[in-house]
Amino acid sequence: MTSRIGSPDTQADIDVRACLAAEPPRSFVMVAGAGSGKTTSLIKAIAHLADTKGRALRRAGRQIACITYTDVAVVEIAGDVGASPLFHISTIHSFLWSVIRPFHSDIVDWVKQRIEEKISERREHHDKPRTQEKTKVRLASEIAELEAELGSVSAIERFTYGTGSDYAEGILGHDDILKLTPACVAAHPLLRQLVAARFPFIFVDESQDTNPQVVEALRHIAGEHPKICVGFFGDPMQKIYTTGAGAVALSDGWQEVTKPENFRCPTSVLSVINAIRAPGDGLVQTRGRTRTVDGVEQPVVGSTNLFILPADDQRTARLAAVRQWLANETDDVLWENDAPDGDVRLLILVHRMAALRLGFPNLYSALNDNKAPASFKEGLADGSSWPLRPFVNQILPLVAAARANDPFTVMSIVREASPQLERERIKGENVAAALAELRAASEKLVEMLANGSQATVRDVLSHVLSSELLRLDERYKPHLAAQPAEDGVAGFTHVQAFLGCGVSELWAWRRYVVEESPFATQHGIKGAQFERVLVVIDDEEAAYNLYSYGKYFGFAPLSDTDEANIAAGEESVLDRTRRLFYVCCSRAVKDLAVVVFAPDVANARAAIVAQSLFPEASIRGLEALG
Repeated sequence: MTSRIGSPDTQADIDVRACLAAEPPRSFVMVAGAGSGKTTSLIKAIAHLADTKGRALRRAGRQIACITYTDVAVVEIAGDVGASPLFHISTIHSFLWSVIRPFHSDIVDWVKQRIEEKISERREHHDKPRTQEKTKVRLASEIAELEAELGSVSAIERFTYGTGSDYAEGILGHDDILKLTPACVAAHPLLRQLVAARFPFIFVDESQDTNPQVVEALRHIAGEHPKICVGFFGDPMQKIYTTGAGAVALSDGWQEVTKPENFRCPTSVLSVINAIRAPGDGLVQTRGRTRTVDGVEQPVVGSTNLFILPADDQRTARLAAVRQWLANETDDVLWENDAPDGDVRLLILVHRMAALRLGFPNLYSALNDNKAPASFKEGLADGSSWPLRPFVNQILPLVAAARANDPFTVMSIVREASPQLERERIKGENVAAALAELRAASEKLVEMLANGSQATVRDVLSHVLSSELLRLDERYKPHLAAQPAEDGVAGFTHVQAFLGCGVSELWAWRRYVVEESPFATQHGIKGAQFERVLVVIDDEEAAYNLYSYGKYFGFAPLSDTDEANIAAGEESVLDRTRRLFYVCCSRAVKDLAVVVFAPDVANARAAIVAQSLFPEASIRGLEALG
């Protein structure tokens, strides 16, 4: 039994157990604020079911499913509840694949339909009067490839699941799984029945960031099979990805469970995040972090400070001065420590300050400029955008393993991701020869990514593609063509700019992502906590249209679109920025500081004071830095 399973119950834990004990069990939606121990409640619910219903479920060959957002969370939850065939703990993609995998004919039908849609899209584009001739040539080639692919799909004996799709080889990608499974669930009552029979209890972690189609598929199953229990654990205020479901609506008979406690933040920070949250859903978080002194539990007060500084060319120096001021004011020298054990995080909107300091300015500019797709900007924080995925999942791990003299990991990555080693291709072939070719290609890749290499991202991906060392997302094909054509290719200029970056920037960006620097992105820290949090707000450097702290604080005007969205009750820039700011500030375990770089300091100060988010005495200007 872990400490989390044995931790004291909150009212939310008691309410969830009542839902699980009901006959039939009652589905529910838990709304749990930051620092509330939402995952603890989920783990306690799984453990409770194992104790009370585990024997009966095992006899019936049924499982408790827990769907979570990342592989890290899978390991964390499995480590708490223990390894058991009673539990099916997996990421969303893996869970969906486990559901749909046996239904080969349905997969074939869906893939055919998807290919036909792609052909139709390209033909429509090809036939437009203004389509350039070179684009027509590319589109005609793509249509021919897709038609050949369509003809080969029926012959595929078994589909597999990877990061990128390759239908001709029987490979489905991440995006395919998110579309395929919910579509099949909606279309086939038998599939819904089989899911309900296999998983009488389905828990979804981080439900606010779960794909809306997946949420609806699970609601559909629960509505049709009321004997199963679906539990969504999340917090709509922490929805910071545009693709997430946000708040999950209650179906008839479902229960809403609220968990208002906050066990992470000191009382000074708790006051700030409650003020931020108030215009959102109004949930008031309670308690705050405590510590035991001489046998008596006492609240931790901590500190909150907000600095409003000029948005000039002295930003970096001023940020250093703020950290020095905080070190002196709190008598805590770790505020100036950049080492990981200093537990300081500077939270930024993936802007130029970190990119310039850490050495990936061109990569940043390529994927994060004003006109870049939102998925590129958000995915820069954690490597989830499709141009970066092969580097996160295979290329950089392979090279890192080679540098560490770990040939086993190198070949494990190659065996899993090389088209040359797919089952259908190696039948009757000389496997030893193929492995030798791939080993040589791996060595070449390591050389291309060595320190001091002048290779570009394009060079690396072209090598990977030509050697078939690793499988690449099909969206790379038009970008890596001999004569890339922009017309009709989403994000073309941004991907082309990314391909032109030197490989040294990949390593600098990786250092940023794996938290080997004090910088972290405001999108990349949900679920984390740090002793000292410094939120850096700079709309001018961020150049991020989805968010605007100036508009949120009230010192920048709303656009006509903003006004229209607010009037219509639709999500606005204010909603998105409020949620992001709430997530940032709620990471603080001890001290919170916010630095706002503003073009007009006096105007910004008046607007921020009027918001009443921070005590006025804690709002400081340039004069505080001396």
